[in-house]
Amino acid sequence: MRLLYLDWPHLPFRLEAEREALPELVVVGGQPWEPGSVLDLSPAASRLGVRRGQPLGTAHKLAPEARFMPADRVLYGRRFAAAIEALSEFTPAIEADDDPAAPSFGRVLLGIEGLHLLWGDEPVLCRRLLAAVGRLLPGQPRLGIGNTRFGAQVAAVVGARRGGALEAIPVGGPAAEAAYLAPLPIALLPTDDAVRERLRVLGLARIGELAAISRSAVVARFGEPGGPLHDLSRGLDGRPLRPRRPLERLRAEAELEPPIVDLEPLRFVLRRLCGALCAQLAGRGAGAGRAVLELELEGVVERVRLEQPLPEPSAAAELLERLLLARLTANLPAAPVSRLCLELDRAAPAAGQQLGLFTPQLAHAARLDWQLAGLALRFGADRVWQARILDPEASLAERRFEWRPATAEPLSR
Repeated sequence: MRLLYLDWPHLPFRLEAEREALPELVVVGGQPWEPGSVLDLSPAASRLGVRRGQPLGTAHKLAPEARFMPADRVLYGRRFAAAIEALSEFTPAIEADDDPAAPSFGRVLLGIEGLHLLWGDEPVLCRRLLAAVGRLLPGQPRLGIGNTRFGAQVAAVVGARRGGALEAIPVGGPAAEAAYLAPLPIALLPTDDAVRERLRVLGLARIGELAAISRSAVVARFGEPGGPLHDLSRGLDGRPLRPRRPLERLRAEAELEPPIVDLEPLRFVLRRLCGALCAQLAGRGAGAGRAVLELELEGVVERVRLEQPLPEPSAAAELLERLLLARLTANLPAAPVSRLCLELDRAAPAAGQQLGLFTPQLAHAARLDWQLAGLALRFGADRVWQARILDPEASLAERRFEWRPATAEPLSR
């Protein structure tokens, strides 16, 4: 899955500096004689050894010339929450924490799989995202794109060192990510100073040098924590994206200028919307149970709304497009379409299918439930029926089975 990492380092300090001119040395959190701890600090104070979470008295000993100021936690949280809401207009796959005391405050991880179909390629998408939050947060964030959490974070650091340009790891699996990470300093691995010193003593300076060693040897030398470090060096990071809100529905729309009359151009737009939303679902192992298609017609106030229940939770873009196109064909708009909106809801874990080991596998499109849904759209739900067995041992034949609409309950259950 493609992930975009945004990071506003020292965000509380940036927000305070936005309100008034501050000196070079600043510690945010309170006065030195107060019992609190450091919430944030300026980069210059960081170079003197001041750290987040440090007692204010200790920070004063390290930087006695610094200006100590109280923390407006409500302001910081409100500003960052507003930025998160602006980003959610592009994708609901957002992991962030708007609590200023959280270690991850000021950092955002977004799932951007399939968003290029809606917002443009990755550089264009990033420009749109930065424009959306530029008026809400001060300064330019570090940003990087990768195939894993670690890869996206490292790309952001590398991009910042190269002048703040967008840095993106090539699309691909662990091999592509490992090739990107191999020449980078091993200090980028997320570990403590003691482990970094042991790596230095062993002569390991690059991430690729650690990846070249067998995993068992790394675990034997560094203990259990060595295993995850070795995995990261090889482009393996199994930590999933944890969205702030549970996935309930996805929505995408396209404004059509000029309005479209023919079915084929509508199908092209519908295909892009289905692909974008299904890619977001598939990236999280989820599927939609219902699709809602809304058409805004030129010169018509009331929208056309088509609801299509799906036979099973699915993120199959081609199957979804096929069903919705059949609905459009059966309900041709009476006027040119000026806006097309697609919403997928009733999200649930995507349905799986047990396949035989020695038998030929059927294509997903040929599954019976989807075929029945297509037949119901083509001929009418009241014309497609299935026989359901009730009691095969019943004495009367009419009690052994019953007829019911085929779309009332999928046959595969």
